[in-house]
Amino acid sequence: MKRRVWGTAAVVVAAVTGVVVFQGIHGTDGGRDGKDATRVSGPVRTEVHTAAVTAEGDRAEIAQQDTDAFSLVGLSWTKPSAEMPGTVQVRARSARTGAWGSWITLDTGGHGAPAEESRRGATEPAWVGPSDGVQARVDGQGSPLPAGMRLEMVDPGAGQAAVGTDPVAYATDAPTDIPGDPSSEPTDTATGTDAPVDESTPSPSVPSPSDPVPPSASASPSASVSSSPTSTLPPAPASNAPQPPIVTRAQWGADESMNDEAPEYGTEIKAVFVHHTVDANTYTCADSAALVRAIRTYHIKSNGWKDIAYNFLVDKCGTIFEGRKGGVDRPVIGAHNPGFNTNTAGIAVLGEYSSIDASAAAKTAVARLAAWKLGQYGHDPAGKVDLTAGLDNGKFKLGQTASFYRISGHRDGYATECPGGKLYASLPGIRTLAGGPVTGLALKAFGQAGVSGTTAYTKGPLTVNWAITSPASLVKRYEVIVDGKVAATPGPTATSASLTLTAGTHTVAVRAVHISGRTAVTPNATVVADTTAPAFTTKPSVTLTTGTVNTTAVPVTLGWKATDAAALKEVRLTSPSAHTYGPTTYTAALTSNSATATTWSMTAYDQAGNAATATTTATPVILQETSTTRTGTWTAKSSTSYLGGKSYTSSTKNASISWTFTGRSAAWVVSRAGTSGQAYVYVDGVKTATVDLASSTTKYRDVAWTKTWPASAAHTIKIVVVATTGRPTITTDALVYLK
Repeated sequence: MKRRVWGTAAVVVAAVTGVVVFQGIHGTDGGRDGKDATRVSGPVRTEVHTAAVTAEGDRAEIAQQDTDAFSLVGLSWTKPSAEMPGTVQVRARSARTGAWGSWITLDTGGHGAPAEESRRGATEPAWVGPSDGVQARVDGQGSPLPAGMRLEMVDPGAGQAAVGTDPVAYATDAPTDIPGDPSSEPTDTATGTDAPVDESTPSPSVPSPSDPVPPSASASPSASVSSSPTSTLPPAPASNAPQPPIVTRAQWGADESMNDEAPEYGTEIKAVFVHHTVDANTYTCADSAALVRAIRTYHIKSNGWKDIAYNFLVDKCGTIFEGRKGGVDRPVIGAHNPGFNTNTAGIAVLGEYSSIDASAAAKTAVARLAAWKLGQYGHDPAGKVDLTAGLDNGKFKLGQTASFYRISGHRDGYATECPGGKLYASLPGIRTLAGGPVTGLALKAFGQAGVSGTTAYTKGPLTVNWAITSPASLVKRYEVIVDGKVAATPGPTATSASLTLTAGTHTVAVRAVHISGRTAVTPNATVVADTTAPAFTTKPSVTLTTGTVNTTAVPVTLGWKATDAAALKEVRLTSPSAHTYGPTTYTAALTSNSATATTWSMTAYDQAGNAATATTTATPVILQETSTTRTGTWTAKSSTSYLGGKSYTSSTKNASISWTFTGRSAAWVVSRAGTSGQAYVYVDGVKTATVDLASSTTKYRDVAWTKTWPASAAHTIKIVVVATTGRPTITTDALVYLK
């Protein structure tokens, strides 16, 4: 289809009951749909197409006519003081799909620009995206419509700033090293007032440089006006909060030739007013720069204002755009709240927030920006201020003084619904974000450290970890405090820091410094720096114990005791099997192969990670009946249930059987049943025990008695039959000893 442009012929008035469509061709320029986003390399040319709308009674519609591409639409009329009664609705046809969008009701309340700036009255505009057709209808609902109505359709140009969801790589970010006491909490007891004069007499103006600043410019706190002192414009004051990344006018493609009026300045920023732009919320963040250009073009060309009304604009991804020219770090007088434009800043969130809330990213960006601007003049973002109206604005009289929050909504100073009910309800939360302190600050597990109760232990460099619930971008810095003194100052995005502590007990805490200067501190944690290894005060040793004996599993008890000067964590058996024992466990029931030398290796660990190792070696030996000395009558018995397949039994009183060996622990192995009798045990000729072998269940290879000595030596064990009345028989199977 051939591209059509606007002609000069007058637009025909349509019938009152009809709806007329403007049909046009979307331009072939790349990038207008946001798909081919590239960084703006210079000023972007924008265009406004207009169509006259003539009223018939209290209604008006427009006749059909072709048009070039546009992405933003609004309605204006001749007299800025004239009210628009009733409703204004528009809808657009997508240049991408050819489908018609929903009807959009335009806000007729106006931005609240100073009267001297307005050349025409106008609705708020609506972003409809790349479009090539429009429908419009105006219903005065019984009241006459203002004269000189025309439809305003803005083409934001083909340039598209590639900010998207990663504004940091694209925006200007001032240094965050702000002089002053970082831990002090700002107080704000003083209030200020705007002089009760009409805003047609602002402070002296200073023109900004005519050449646009390239996107890389960031040496100055303001990328759009020189920060060198002049006779009329002193240097901007440093803020107690860091400047967030800001996309400059040059970066989003502002065509500075569109208006040559010099910026005007107040003396400070006493308050910030939050707005919404009453645009559709369906824009993508790749569209944001084009949307800002379109709004600026509408404000200048359609409203007749000096420049874009707002000092700053924020998109749904949290990207901040410089608004009205004059320097982001200056008290530039905007056109956002009549009567209160001087000494305030207007921050507009792109979108409409009556029924939905702004994104968390957008609200965080507003908080960061407000904290920085108010911090230039030492004002608490969570505080209040008295402001005096500079003119009659329909809500306040000239000279009337009222109390405002430092971060207020547009509706607080002007008769409007702006910034929408949902965003307005979020302002207390935004004040908290901006004013601090950081919330949810908590210490997490210490790296390279053990923990016992509420105490951490380390033997070397310690990693301190923490977390917050506040957005990380609201942190100016962290301070790690050891024994009451700052030991490390990691940056605002850090979640951990490394410390090297001297030996001993310390207190460790983390302090988070909010961008406003307010602080939050974690409770102290106790950390013990310990480089001394544990000690085995009782070396590991193996003894024979009760249980069932097999040639591959002789029951033994492993004993030890380990201690530590700070805190013992555990003792691990690493050979011949792996087990872990708590700090107060000193024995373990295990088994060992017979006739095999087994080394038992143990390592004690303290909570700091220091370790000490100790070993012992033992060989269980099974002595069967063939190696015994016997007296009295003994009968040999054969069974696979006996060790070696044999055992000896006797019921003769004082019959004896004895073994001689060299070792440090001994165990007598027997067979047992309900009719088993008793025996005397003699050690090296001395009676030491009477053992009853009776058992309610039959047992084979069972250890009935043990004896352990401090060191290995020669010993003789003799078993004597008691010949117990009614159950005189005993059965002996073997003697086991450790060498």
